[in-house]
Amino acid sequence: MRAGGGRNSRFLGVALAQTAQKTEVPGSAWQPLREPVFRALWIAVLAGNAGTWMQTVGAQWLVVSEPDAATWVSLVQTATTLPVLLFALPAGALADVLDRRWLLLGVQVGLFAVAATLAAVTAAGRVGPALLLVFTFLLGCGQALTLPSWQAVIPEIVPHDQLPSASALGAVNTNLARSAGPALAGLLVAHFGSALVFALNALSFAIFAVALLRWRRPPRRPAGHPERFGAALRAGGRYVRFSPVIRRVLGRVLLFVLPGSVVWGLLPLVASRELRMGAGGYGLLLAALGVGAIAGALLMPRARRVLSTNRTIVATGVVYGAALLVIALVPHRYAVPPALVAAGLAWMMLVSRMNAAMQLFLPNWVRARSLAVYQLVFAGGQALGAFAWGQVAGAVGLRPAFAVAAVLMSAGALTVRRWPVHTHENEDHSPAVFWAEPHLMLQPHLDDGPILVSVTYRVREADVSGFLAAMRRLRGSRQRTGATRWGLFRDGAEPGRFVEVYLVPTWEEHLRQHESRLTGEDERIERAVIALAEGPPEVRHLLPAEHSD
Repeated sequence: MRAGGGRNSRFLGVALAQTAQKTEVPGSAWQPLREPVFRALWIAVLAGNAGTWMQTVGAQWLVVSEPDAATWVSLVQTATTLPVLLFALPAGALADVLDRRWLLLGVQVGLFAVAATLAAVTAAGRVGPALLLVFTFLLGCGQALTLPSWQAVIPEIVPHDQLPSASALGAVNTNLARSAGPALAGLLVAHFGSALVFALNALSFAIFAVALLRWRRPPRRPAGHPERFGAALRAGGRYVRFSPVIRRVLGRVLLFVLPGSVVWGLLPLVASRELRMGAGGYGLLLAALGVGAIAGALLMPRARRVLSTNRTIVATGVVYGAALLVIALVPHRYAVPPALVAAGLAWMMLVSRMNAAMQLFLPNWVRARSLAVYQLVFAGGQALGAFAWGQVAGAVGLRPAFAVAAVLMSAGALTVRRWPVHTHENEDHSPAVFWAEPHLMLQPHLDDGPILVSVTYRVREADVSGFLAAMRRLRGSRQRTGATRWGLFRDGAEPGRFVEVYLVPTWEEHLRQHESRLTGEDERIERAVIALAEGPPEVRHLLPAEHSD
């Protein structure tokens, strides 16, 4: 996801802002556009997303006359999406370790250089298929680095209660670009060639960089020294692993995207084989999806008031499944476009609801890493699903493939009773520093580890049952913020004495628990445990004997 824009983009931003001011009600879909920074960056991202589609069309057009053109065309798409699968997690770690604004700015400058070089080489007639793939892959790497950082800065530029609307506007952004980008690229390539398209793509990076420079981000004082890349990557993986809410959201996304990707994978074949429509007809079908997505974004505020998260999962799954069934049973050019409008609406509402659930739940210290995992699951599910549905269609036919996908989509939605999503949107995930500073006679190095932390509680017999239940919640907090192993033990000689022990990889990791990783919800959980104990707990830090001073 990238950003850029020109006179038309500025005009679009003004028009959208004016529309928002005229029609806005509390919680409306347009409300985040009143924030000047969000509006400027959103417009930049819109132009950049359109540039991504234009870049792809221009690159594919360059290889259509090559021998084995089908292979080269598919490789262009692979070179665009593969970096997201390869580098999403490292990109998320970098976005949490480094200053996100400067990271975005540096990436845009690098992408401008790559895209401008590609435009110059193409204009000189010196770009071949292999070199084109190299440039395409490099641009895809920039997209992989940009996306987690951009997603992670959204909570910094819109109020907390507007995050769902901002997420919906992100889906509008993507679908507007998907609808307009290929059509504009086709027109430009036909009249001026691919070099102009590549040059406009380079311009979009420059515009995004200017928008970032104009963003006067308040200075942020980092807690301690910067986190190291490898440790940050592992910490992000632990957070996702030990966060039931995040795991359930990712599972619901996968259950929806795997059957839903049949549309993105097989729609060209539906247009050509079933509906006997040419390239223009295929563009019409894509536009129907985009119209549905935009309508879904406009309905999101009202849907959030009427439907809970789990009811949204059921409703969108049933609607999308019904749309797939129409394509399977009534493949007519007057029936399929309305079905795709419904599918686009359901897709947008589910994806934006899950993205908003992630944004509302995640603490800032691990936001980009967790959103990178979300993008990895989303993109991987689409890629694997599209490949799988291609194999199914080849084996049993196009219509049966859509029928099977419809059944799986509806069945997945109905599993929500067994596997619901609990978003806990009212929890406090803002930073909270409430642990006392450790006072030690030995001064460990930051790399010393593992560190064994023991916490001793004294509990009355009448409170033991409630204490054990509270400790189970505390276990998750410890593991999300750094503990690799955790245990709770009861003294055999003194039954009222309980000892909690947990292992942290290094002293640096444990200091980060003290300084930056705990949230208001972690504090609430820990205070609930302490309230069931007699007096304050006794905390001890056990250090590796051979590495301590």
